[in-house]
Amino acid sequence: MAQMIPLEDYVSQVLEALSPLEGGRLPLGQAHRRVLAEDMTAAVPVPPWTNSAMDGYAVRAEDTTGACPQTPVVLPVSGDVPAGAAPRPLVAGTAQRIMTGAMLPEGADAVVKVEDTDQAPGPHPIPERVEIRAAVSPGLSVRHAGEDVAAGDPVMAAGTRLSAAALSALASVGLGSVLVRPQVRVAVVSTGAELRDAGQALEPGTIPDSNSLLLAGLVAEHGAVCTSVARSGDTAEALAEALRQAAAGTDLIVTSGGVSAGAFDPLTMLAQAQRGEETPVHLDFVKVAMQPGKPQGHGWVLADDGRRVPIICLPGNPVSVLVSFTTIVAPALARLTGQDAAGGAESLPGRPGLTAHAAVGWRTPPGRRQHVPVRFTEAPTGSDVSDDSGLPWVTPTHRLGSGSHLVASLPAAQALAVVATDIEEVEVGDELPLIPLTAS
Repeated sequence: MAQMIPLEDYVSQVLEALSPLEGGRLPLGQAHRRVLAEDMTAAVPVPPWTNSAMDGYAVRAEDTTGACPQTPVVLPVSGDVPAGAAPRPLVAGTAQRIMTGAMLPEGADAVVKVEDTDQAPGPHPIPERVEIRAAVSPGLSVRHAGEDVAAGDPVMAAGTRLSAAALSALASVGLGSVLVRPQVRVAVVSTGAELRDAGQALEPGTIPDSNSLLLAGLVAEHGAVCTSVARSGDTAEALAEALRQAAAGTDLIVTSGGVSAGAFDPLTMLAQAQRGEETPVHLDFVKVAMQPGKPQGHGWVLADDGRRVPIICLPGNPVSVLVSFTTIVAPALARLTGQDAAGGAESLPGRPGLTAHAAVGWRTPPGRRQHVPVRFTEAPTGSDVSDDSGLPWVTPTHRLGSGSHLVASLPAAQALAVVATDIEEVEVGDELPLIPLTAS
């Protein structure tokens, strides 16, 4: 019987075979949801020039001294400043009508809002003169150039996933393109002659192919692109052809099923059939000291263009797929995008980032680290557990814990509770590391 290895050792094996892909520069309009590959600084100040924060009249503050409703100051109107125009300098003792966001004329140092004049708001012909009914101080209703961001200021760090708001911010500081990390192309292959399309009538011995949907969705949720989804029967020949086709135009292949020691497991049959030959598929299988997800495999597939496309082979049970993707495939995707280049291995996903208390107890498998899908819950009532730590509480999403086939309970899972190898039983109140399941 093959010896089990720790999960960290297996992840290291997988990552050692991977090299970061090359990123590229994209226009902002094409960079939504991509990840920045470099720190960004402002090319222009924000605002780029001093402008009005109100619809009203640009003035010299000293020209409004003493103005009030009873004794207004009357100034001739020497110009109009719509947004987007470059105004003439303001002559002392005059006013210019100005719109919100319009550039403040040289010589003006304040804006009188239209409500503090004798003019009605809205579109009207420019008046010859305006009554100022409130004195203003320098800087009133004025946005100064660079008061938000100065040119050269840092505005966004490498590793930021570009939301709509982030793209807007980058455009506002004068940038038109960004260097982004590569977006990994992933092909999904599920194995098993028993699999049927979702919604298809089931014959005896057949099951719905839920893993294809699960894997394709996880790929997208982790920022990669699912290039194809295929299904293979339980023969080495069928699987070899499915993998050859999957390798075209992709950076990584992820499979589900066929990695155990069963008589009809196609991945193990394929590895045995091509052992010692010049083979287009190279696979190594290991047993990982984790539950669920003990049988694992990885290697490469030779694409028609001569590339060796890495492949990660996961078990077939859905909970095993979720756990294995989170702890093995997610770090592999991060390596391919260069995410760990600055922060090292500790910056990879799939590692505990939270701690919580167990709200219920359960038994654990001997000699294997357990990953239990859990949801956040209230502290147990009637318990003598005293806690002042403020940590959240969690409970397994299914009464059977981490059983690898319990797919119907997966939607309720918010994290994976990690139970160390040497723990035989979790008790109420025990502190457990959590791997969050919410993708970035």
